[in-house]
Parts: sequence; structure tokens; C-alpha cells
Amino acid sequence: MSLPTVYLGLIGSAIAGLGTGLGALPILFIRRITQQVQGVLMGFGAGVMLAATAFSLIVPGIEAGDTVWGSEIAAALMVTIGIIMGGAFLWFSNQYFPHEHFFKGREGSDIVNLKRVWLFVIAIALHNFPEGLAVGVGFGGDDIANGIALTVGIGLQNIPEGLVVALSLVSEGYSKQQAIGISFLTGLVEPIGGIIGAAAVSLAQPVLPIAMGFAAGAMLFVISDEIIPESNRLGYEKAGTIGVMSGFILMMFLDVTLG
Repeated sequence: MSLPTVYLGLIGSAIAGLGTGLGALPILFIRRITQQVQGVLMGFGAGVMLAATAFSLIVPGIEAGDTVWGSEIAAALMVTIGIIMGGAFLWFSNQYFPHEHFFKGREGSDIVNLKRVWLFVIAIALHNFPEGLAVGVGFGGDDIANGIALTVGIGLQNIPEGLVVALSLVSEGYSKQQAIGISFLTGLVEPIGGIIGAAAVSLAQPVLPIAMGFAAGAMLFVISDEIIPESNRLGYEKAGTIGVMSGFILMMFLDVTLG
């Protein structure tokens, strides 16, 4: 196993994870943002993740598979299997892990004696894990430029997400200090995903296309099942769409310039 690669995955995913906590810091100076702005911010995160899924995971995954098996069809099939596995993993996690979204409400197993704040933490952690996994897989392919692009993109989308999360926590009655602390705490999940992703593909390079597909599928599930519905809530679909397009364009340029 290439230890430097795993370290890169750890460092990159940790930097990306810090974006959630850093994004929460402005609540020390602002009390609220409009729901329309929240829709734009959530949509922006979805757009970044969508572009990262396409340009930094699926396309490189197919290219890596073509190198391993000498067939684009086999490569596409392996990436497809990974996408299905990643989506199924997130579906299973959402189905059975007790958690609560700020806008969708409670999901998963019903554990009534678990404090509500921890249900929020679990929900955000389930969201952040595939992001860390994606960064780790990006570095695990020995493509440092691709890993850097994913680190910057995921980190940038975590900043507005952290602000929305922190404001939601404050609106639920938590102090600003608690909201910031929880935001930083949830970001710690990303390095865990980063280590797993980088280690998996470093141990067996032929696993890379499936691993990239897995990370892509997990992120696609989060985008479709959570972020876009939340960005479109209360009739602000246009604001969410503007955010999605802006985030997608930014991540596309990051992938071209850094990847």
C-alpha cells in the first residue's frame, strides 16, 4: 500500500471537511439569511458535487478501467456497478441509521432516547462521508491534480453548507458556539472517508474504477435525495437552480484548471 497516497487522501479530505466548520463562523456576525439565499447556497453545493461526480469521478473512473481491462465497455460496466453500490449504501444508511434533517424531518430507525442534536449530527455525517470518500479515491488513483481539484471543490461547497447548518442549529435553540462546534465535528467524518477511499484503491489499483463509481453513486444519492429537495423547499426552485448551475460551472473550471 502506498502510504504517501493514503496521507494525501487524509490531508485532502481533512481540509475539505474543515470547510463545514469555517462556513459556520459567520454566524458570530449575522443572525439570519433569507430562505431564498439559503436555496442558492444549497443549490451551489449540489452543483459542485454534481460536477465533481461527473468530471472527477465517473470520467476518470472509466479512463482508469479502460487502462486496466483494455475495454471501455468493461470500464463503464465496472463504474456502473460502483455507482449502484454507492447509491445502495447511502440508501441503506438513510434507511437504518437514526437521523434527522432540518427540513425533511426524522428518518431511519426510531431511537427516541437519542438527543435531537445527535440526530442532526448523524444526518450531516451521512452527507459528508461520501464527500471524504470521493477526495480519498481521487488521490488514491495516483492523480494528485484530480485529488486537489476534488479537495478544493468539496471544501468550497462545504462552506455555504456549514453556514446553512449552523443557522439552522441556532434557529433550533442551540447557541452560536454549539452550532460552530457541531459544524466542525461533522467535518471530521470526511477524513475517515478519505482514508478508506485512498487505502482501498492503493491496495488494489483495479479497484479504482469501482471505487470511483461507488463515491459517485453515494454523492448522486445525496444530491438527489437531500440537497436539491432542500434547496427547492418553500417554492424557491429558481434560486436553487441558479445555485446548482453556478456550482457546476465553478467545479467544471476547477477540474479543468487543477485536474
